[in-house]
Amino acid sequence: MAKTSTDNNPAKQQEFLAPIADYFKILSETSRLQILSCLKDGGMNASELSKATGLGQANLSKHLKMLTEAEILSRQPQGVTIYYEIQDPMIFELCELVCGRLYSKMQQKTEAFKQLHLSFSNT
Repeated sequence: MAKTSTDNNPAKQQEFLAPIADYFKILSETSRLQILSCLKDGGMNASELSKATGLGQANLSKHLKMLTEAEILSRQPQGVTIYYEIQDPMIFELCELVCGRLYSKMQQKTEAFKQLHLSFSNT
């Protein structure tokens, strides 16, 4: 891969890397991932999300605001109710990629533990 002029400029690297870090910070909270999971099949209002996630209204509102500001969710008014929907469906591709990687690592660890167990049970 060809190097660019920003490769040797830490200030420029920081400028470009900070938004990436911020995006991952949004996804680093279990409650926000839970909200995204609930919205995978379609929009829900805050009351429905609260019931589905078990989150209190204030806590849920804080997370919805963060996800909306990050442009991961959109707010869709329908009458007096606001429905939240996935604005960036690529988020699920990212989650699938991470889950697949974690699954592979767990499978490897499981196999290693099986081998360890067999070595102790055969003695």
